[in-house]
Order: sequence, then structure tokens, then C-alpha cells
Amino acid sequence: MKKIALLGALALSLLSPLTMAQEAKALRIGIEAAYPPFAYKTPDGNITGFDYDIGVALCEEMKVECKWIEQEFDGLIPALKVRKFDAVLSSMSITEERKRAVDFTGKYYATPAKLAMKSGAVMNDVATDLKGKKIGVQRSSVYDRYATDVFAPAGAEIVRYSSQNEVFLDLSAGRLDGTIADSVNIEDGFLKTDAGKGFAFVGPDFTEEKYFGEGQGIAVRKGDKALADKISAAILAIRENGKYKAIQDKYFSFDVYGK
Repeated sequence: MKKIALLGALALSLLSPLTMAQEAKALRIGIEAAYPPFAYKTPDGNITGFDYDIGVALCEEMKVECKWIEQEFDGLIPALKVRKFDAVLSSMSITEERKRAVDFTGKYYATPAKLAMKSGAVMNDVATDLKGKKIGVQRSSVYDRYATDVFAPAGAEIVRYSSQNEVFLDLSAGRLDGTIADSVNIEDGFLKTDAGKGFAFVGPDFTEEKYFGEGQGIAVRKGDKALADKISAAILAIRENGKYKAIQDKYFSFDVYGK
């Protein structure tokens, strides 16, 4: 029996380097799959969207396997810190505040924030036009922070939700007066749908770097420069070889990468 146990232990020790090598070829990516057109579920339950396709292309470029792990947006950074996954690819804006908690790759897209309200609504001056209005935001997003700092002092009531889809549901149902979010997400995920009929963009683009950062990037754990650099190089590679444009053209009719 001792010999069998010893042989078993020896076999495991011989297999462990192979197992470790296989694990090293997998990149565990955290994503919130409730943010169309960037990440959402197909009717059969599979994740799809711009973020997802970009992730697949990056993994192919780096010759690693993508392992996708779903997580609500406000839990993505905490889960990254406790090593539930290795990176976050979920339309996360690169801001100075977040840089204190995680490291980022270079951006992989950059689109402005917008406010959507009932068609015909006017917003010439935040300080007066939003007073008494209920504005829905996704909790812990850059839009939450901006609305809290700018809209709330103007007299708006900020209502927070776990996902932007929940915001759209309440906006359509008349429980909100408006929402601030990524312009593409609002347009494709709401205004172009039946639920979004009778709503429109109101006011200017919101692009203040203090709140909205320099674009959307992929987050890694603080200090993991090697992984951040590897993914950044892969982003540049898929932009150069045409894969990025092919994915972009699948979802958008304009350049989302920005300047």
C-alpha cells in the first residue's frame, strides 16, 4: 500500500508542471454580461458583444485560452483583487480613482457619456433643468460618480441600480426621468428598442476626464505590469492586423477607438 501511495504521489508530482503550464495558458476574464452592445446574453445563454469579441481576439493574439467569469459591475474590482480572475474586460473607464486600486492596459475604446430623457425634454442648464428629476445610474460606475457630484447638487435625485438594463426598465416604466450612461449603450441598448420609443438624448456630451477618464481599458491587479503590457501589445496588434476594425464594424457604424 505504501508503494502504491508513493507511486501515486510521484505521478502527481510529475503531472503538476504540465497542469501548471496548462493553467498558465488560460486568462480568466471578469465581465458583466448585461451591457449591450458591449456585453450581453444571447437567447441560448451565451455571452456576446463588442467587449466579448475583443477579448476573444486578444486571447487569440496572446495564444491563451479565454475563461470568462460573470460578475456584477460593482463587484468586478473587489473580485479581481481577491484573484477570482486575472483581468476585467467590461467597459471600465480608466480613471485616476480606479488607478489607485488597479492597473490598466491602454484604452481599447472611448465613447462619450450622454443623458437620455423623454423626447422634447430640455437641458440647457443642469442647475435648473434637473431640479426635482430622478436620474438613474449604474451603481459604482463613472456615471454614478458624475451624477452624484454634479446632478445631485443641482437638485436631482440619483437612483442607483445593479445594472444599466435595470435603469432602462424603470425609465421606460416612468419611474425615472432620465439616465446618464455611455452614449452607445443608451442608443443601442435602449433608444433603438421598443422600450426606448419616446425617449431621446438631451444636452451635451459629457467627457470631463476627471470623471470619465481617458477611455475604456482592461484592468489587472495592482503591480501586474507584465500582464498589462502583454494585453496592451495585443490591443495594438489587433488594431494593426484588422481584427479590431472587423469587430468594430460588426457592432458600430463609426470609430469607437477615438483619438
